[in-house]
Amino acid sequence: MKTIRLSIIGFGAVGQGVARSILSKQGYINKQGINLCVVGIADSGGCEIDDKGIDLMGAITRKKQTGTVATCAESAFDLISNVEHEIIVEATPTNIKDGEPGLNNMLTALNSGKNVVTSNKGPLALRFSDLKEMAEDNGLFFRYESTVGGAVPIFNLVHEAMAGNTVIGIEGILNGTCNYILTRMAEERLPYELVLKEAQELGIAETDPTYDVEGIDSACKLVIIANSIFQDAVTYRDVDITGITKITPEALELASKNNYVVKLICEAGNGTLTVAPRLVPKRHPLAVGGTLNVASILTDLAGRITISGKGAGSIETASSILSDVLHIARNS
Repeated sequence: MKTIRLSIIGFGAVGQGVARSILSKQGYINKQGINLCVVGIADSGGCEIDDKGIDLMGAITRKKQTGTVATCAESAFDLISNVEHEIIVEATPTNIKDGEPGLNNMLTALNSGKNVVTSNKGPLALRFSDLKEMAEDNGLFFRYESTVGGAVPIFNLVHEAMAGNTVIGIEGILNGTCNYILTRMAEERLPYELVLKEAQELGIAETDPTYDVEGIDSACKLVIIANSIFQDAVTYRDVDITGITKITPEALELASKNNYVVKLICEAGNGTLTVAPRLVPKRHPLAVGGTLNVASILTDLAGRITISGKGAGSIETASSILSDVLHIARNS
């Protein structure tokens, strides 16, 4: 059985979701001839390091009880640089201003010969090409399925299952918070402010929802798609962005009377990078409700392929991370 050692950098909802997924899927993973051994976990309070393998449930319990996983004073940098392992799972929060601390974590890992799997959009929205080139130059894997669409396998689909196709364009809904707000506003004829407050109380929207409702989160995801699938060299500053804060119940009601819904649509292709509310026919594949994400991919050979699924959630996001980790384990 092949043992693959990994670290989890960032132990919030996503990092803990990765730990839970490894625990719940241990039997399945072992049947693949793979033993995943987590030798380090880091959060803002410090690290736990054990080269024989960390007790993941113990780490989750300690995090819940004390607010940190730390059992030693080493930093994430120390863990990444000095502890022998093959893969780092970078799951720190997204920072769109400078990509830190995730960007430095990824660069450190690639410089020290470790493969990177990440759910962190910030570094990829700012320096995707640099990270990809560094991984290629060092003969390493750089995988990022979970950065866009949560559990929806956009990159695996395009790069692997649809290899040989040329992608002409992609459009979709890439932010579950906005989709929830627009769905509730349309169904209940409620004002934006009231539905936003409801979404915050349910944990669907952040206390500061700016990244979501202003379209910045969607733009970051669209940039990753453009750089990965179209080989562009763009950042989120290159996206034409309009959020959902000005949409009224009256506008949604008028759209409904004409058999349309309003959705925050991301579009890439033919030099276009836009995030904006658009009218979508009610029976169109993009007219998904609630917190669902959807991507519709137009190709030259396969035609149009549309996939939809949960775009957020710790276990859902962890499912994409685990897929990337197992890809590396099988192919390294």
